[in-house]
This record gives sequence, C-alpha cells and structure tokens, in this order.
Amino acid sequence: MTTIVAPPPHASGALVLGWREWVALPQLGLPAIKAKVDTGARTSALHAFQVETETLDGTEMVCFSVHPLQGRTDLVVRCRAPLLEWRTVSDSGGHRELRCVIASTLHIAGQVWPIELTLTDRDSMRFRMLLGRTALTGRALVDPRSSYLAAGRPAHPADAYRAPDHAG
Repeated sequence: MTTIVAPPPHASGALVLGWREWVALPQLGLPAIKAKVDTGARTSALHAFQVETETLDGTEMVCFSVHPLQGRTDLVVRCRAPLLEWRTVSDSGGHRELRCVIASTLHIAGQVWPIELTLTDRDSMRFRMLLGRTALTGRALVDPRSSYLAAGRPAHPADAYRAPDHAG
C-alpha cells in the first residue's frame, strides 16, 4: 500500500499538483481520467476520436469519442460540447495540427475551474489528457518530483464508469 503524503500548502494558497493527477471532466461524462500535468504545454489536450461537428439550435457543436483509460479500448465515452474555435497547435515534436477547441470544467481535489481543451488523437500516448500551463495559471503549482498529490490514485478507475449516475 502506498502512502500519499500531501506537500505543505503553498503560501499563495494554490493547489499543489504532482506531474500526473487523476481529474474529472463531468460535463463531458468523464468522472476519472489520468492527466499529465505539463507546464511545457501551453494548451490542454484531450484524447478524442470520431470527431464530428454539427449545428444544433444554431450552435456549432463537436461530438467525439474518448477512451478515458489507457489500454481500455472497450471503454468508450461519447461526448458533445460547443465548439469554441479551430486552433493550430504545435505538438512537442514541432508538428502543427488544426484542432477543435472546447471548454469544460476541471474537477480536482474538491476544486473546480473552467478550462479549454483541444481535441486530438492521443491513443498512442501514455496519458489521455495533458493539463497545460494556461489551465494552471493562478490556480495550481506543480511539484515535478511527485505524483497524485491532489486527489490520490484510485484503486479501480474503471469503477467510476460503472457508477449508476454516470451519464457517459
């Protein structure tokens, strides 16, 4: 059994995160998703496939599917959110990609705040989500030596997707 030791609160009152954390995006039907907290990335990114846009009551929407847990292609959550814009994003290898941008609320350690997410296929990556520095600014600090400081590590993350109130 691993003991999670929370760091002392920062003088600024900011939440202290490890380099990886379990977060939730309930507006998208994602109660548990492991995110890499990446201060080298400006923009947050979410794994998405089968991305399609549609107009619903005059609002441009983006519909997409997510494999929220690494290695679990049997678990698929279908999501829908208003499309904020299309944005060209450079990945860590310098490759440029035009991506959909959506907004959602991030839930972590009892705190909630709005973030923007770009949608991209991260199926070959270790993390289904990157939490970039724009989403962290003024809200959280990162301890790169630690993991799962904010909310711990769930023993069975797939259980969150079996809960009776899960709408995904």
